[in-house]
Amino acid sequence: MSDQEKPGAVVQTLDRALKIIELLALHSEGFGVTEIGVRVGLHKSTVHRLLSHLVSQGYIEKDEARSVYTLGLKFIELASLRLNQVELKTEAGPYLRKLAATLDQPVHLAILAGAEAVYIEKIEPRAHLRMYSQIGKRIPVSCSALGKCLVADFTSESLQNLARSMSYERFTPTTRTTPEAFLADVALARQRGWALDDEEHEPGIRCIGAPIRDFTGKTVAALSASGDLSVIRPEPEARISDLVVETAKSISRRLGWLGK
Repeated sequence: MSDQEKPGAVVQTLDRALKIIELLALHSEGFGVTEIGVRVGLHKSTVHRLLSHLVSQGYIEKDEARSVYTLGLKFIELASLRLNQVELKTEAGPYLRKLAATLDQPVHLAILAGAEAVYIEKIEPRAHLRMYSQIGKRIPVSCSALGKCLVADFTSESLQNLARSMSYERFTPTTRTTPEAFLADVALARQRGWALDDEEHEPGIRCIGAPIRDFTGKTVAALSASGDLSVIRPEPEARISDLVVETAKSISRRLGWLGK
């Protein structure tokens, strides 16, 4: 392991990069390499090397005309994602609680991260229904109602690429373990307007999910209601799916969606 690859060197490099970012965050007019070096106490060559990498990643931008550096659009994108999550949770909260109370079952809110759905909210009114979920937990798209909803609007090419790139771990006897089975489930979810997890991730637990859209019509999240086989069984599926879909639509309208 070279000196630059040692943990201490990595932390030092990260600390230096953060000092530059914090400096530029406080001075929107930007600074040149020499001025940045003076203000953060680093040699010009070190500053230049760090800036070059940050520019290549979009975190810093260089104004060629003035030879100064400023914060890049990447920070705006990341901040927007975080703010959207906060807004989403705020707007969704009352509807999630109402759905959970109506069904007396756990309700989850999730967003997409690669090939996984990430829980960002959970309402669980029944302490005796044990579900192995928590905020921040990631679950595979392939075996969750939430995940299938989150990718249902993908283009055919994007969906095919995702299906081929995923690994298919078997969690239960009904877990989907092939791209073909996953794609069939997504096609059905697109047709119905809601998706089903039929004991695919946890034994004895079924989930029904529906997509949440923003003002552009883009799917930005999904919600699901979960229950054991005595609650979410095939016979009353339509009633529960109607409630889940209508809740998702209500939240979508709060985000500016104008669809039906």
